[in-house]
Amino acid sequence: MELYQFSTTTVLLLLAAFYGGTYFLTTFIKKDQEDTDAFMVSNQRIGFGMGAASMTATWIWAASFYAAATSGYTYGISGPLHYGLWGALMILFIYPFGRRFRALAPKAHTLGEVIHARHGSSSQLILALSNLLGSIISLMVNFTAAGALVSVLSPLSFQAGVMIAGVGVLSYTLWSGFRASVLTDFAQLIALMAIAIVIIPAVLFAMGGPATMIDGFDKLTLEQADFFSFDAIMYQGAPYFVAVLAYAIGNQTISQRLFAVNEDHIKPTFITATLGYGAIVVGLGMIGLMALTLGVEPLNGDMNNLIPQMVSSYLPPVFIALFFILVIGSLSSTADSDLSALSAIVMADVYGKNIAKGKACPKRMLLIGRLTMVAATMIGIVLASFSLDILVMLVFVGALWGAIVFPVIASCFWNRVTNKAFTSAVIAGLVMFCAARFEVLPMTGIIAVLFELLASVGGGVVIGLMAFGFLGKRIGFFAGILAGLALMYFATGFLREYTVLLSSLVAYGVSTLVCVGVSLLSKEHFDFDLIAQRVGHYDDRDELISDIKKGKGRAKSNPARLAKESS
Repeated sequence: MELYQFSTTTVLLLLAAFYGGTYFLTTFIKKDQEDTDAFMVSNQRIGFGMGAASMTATWIWAASFYAAATSGYTYGISGPLHYGLWGALMILFIYPFGRRFRALAPKAHTLGEVIHARHGSSSQLILALSNLLGSIISLMVNFTAAGALVSVLSPLSFQAGVMIAGVGVLSYTLWSGFRASVLTDFAQLIALMAIAIVIIPAVLFAMGGPATMIDGFDKLTLEQADFFSFDAIMYQGAPYFVAVLAYAIGNQTISQRLFAVNEDHIKPTFITATLGYGAIVVGLGMIGLMALTLGVEPLNGDMNNLIPQMVSSYLPPVFIALFFILVIGSLSSTADSDLSALSAIVMADVYGKNIAKGKACPKRMLLIGRLTMVAATMIGIVLASFSLDILVMLVFVGALWGAIVFPVIASCFWNRVTNKAFTSAVIAGLVMFCAARFEVLPMTGIIAVLFELLASVGGGVVIGLMAFGFLGKRIGFFAGILAGLALMYFATGFLREYTVLLSSLVAYGVSTLVCVGVSLLSKEHFDFDLIAQRVGHYDDRDELISDIKKGKGRAKSNPARLAKESS
């Protein structure tokens, strides 16, 4: 069976309409009011509706479509729920810790700035590097998805699709940065929801309705028909659950929105985004389950063809066009967020804190941010054009994010954590992760038991941190201890068979043990009030320095701070 193809003219018109429309939206942003802080976090003034929509649209990327459908096709009934539920929790679980980040540094632009104020450059650059790698990979994945979609549904080449997507996203993001990303995210989410609500039921009824789907359950294996499938839990649910905190803490696209949303609206914003993401992605995963019940074989054996195949097989051209816009919108909303995140990291973490040493020129920062977007787009296009295998890079970024979770959170709550504890914990966690993930050491005998015990500690850390975030320190501590002990009893001799889950938990466990151990050896007691003093708005700082030189009353209101700023 061949997929339906549009003509070259039709696809170009669809792409021009989408990217032209998003560019038109950005023209409503007042360019004369643009400044450095607006470019990075919209001056912390994003409201509830825009914030929730932007968070949801950003988190629904190209992989959400294909991976959700693959999950439904592979694991059956519980597959879409595992993918959608744990993905949604990645958004939710930054909320309790995000309140602390905002309280410590109300005027921060990146989480790296907070860590720089807490520890200094080395710890900050570890966090910044992980975010740079993660965002570049995400950008590459989304451009790759655009190229694949265009090549499958039109006569245009893969490289042409990659180029159009890259230039299109850059065109509307370049000038206003994060503000443009948030504004277009809102419109893109409305389109995503409207089209998804139409397409998913349309596919269901075109294939014969719910009765046909239920009749097809006979084709499912016992595991696929089981709502509590053990395979689905161990191979997908549990690894995703472990990744929840890693992505929530390590992903700059999320933390950037955390710092941009009006502080009074953080809670409803993250809860709404959690529900919105879960509902849409679980729905998309159901298309994979539909394909499974019909006995559909993925075209050319490629799971990524499942959704285009189902849409092309059962729906008329107008619905296929809507689907095309749906995927282009989802990948573009994430790609523009990646560009905004990358520019903020280079502007604040690389230039502002390490090159300019806190004496950054706002105009130069804006130029650096825009040049970063251009460079990142070029790198994303080049890497996507090569159709590289990104699995190894994703493994390393995921490990790095898992290894930084406890050190980052502990640094913001415990005054004993030192820069040495942070860096040594991340390095140790990453090294031990690689040893487990790539089986550098044979996972047998005492070695396997050691790694399982470390992984059990990691499992306790995950549960403990989640409980701590929502229920407080005491409950979090006891929940973590109980979970760790339970895992030591049940997982020993068993967890070694699940390499992905084992290695992810090892990264958590080792980084936590090293961080706590090194911190206890120090006598440091950090004053958290220093963080707010060390992190501020770049444009405000420029104005304050100007005011003190002119002797204005505003400058006299805080002479100590201004003397420090102008020195």
